[in-house]
Amino acid sequence: MGLVYNTYLNSNQIYGCKNCKTHLANHDDIISRNFRGQHGKAYLFKTVVNVGQAEPVERNMTTGRHIVRDIFCRQCRETVGWKYDKAFESSEKYKENKFILEAELLCKVY
Repeated sequence: MGLVYNTYLNSNQIYGCKNCKTHLANHDDIISRNFRGQHGKAYLFKTVVNVGQAEPVERNMTTGRHIVRDIFCRQCRETVGWKYDKAFESSEKYKENKFILEAELLCKVY
């Protein structure tokens, strides 16, 4: 396996890993701020960078049953949220292949 390079975002507001400041997401990619995670407030993003993904697992969440996988910062390996792989409820399908980042685990990088 070759070297893995981090992606650096160029935007007015960038969210990074609170632990190591690695760029994770662009503010303009937020779909919704109306989410809750284990640590409180969370955001739904259409895309993120510099993350690794765990194996998919089925979870019963407040909005129904989903297949999700935890995502972690590729630099420091800290868990920062999760990715929705599959939603079983038709009203939740918009979440598929989208990412949740928990606000408590993020910092703003300028």
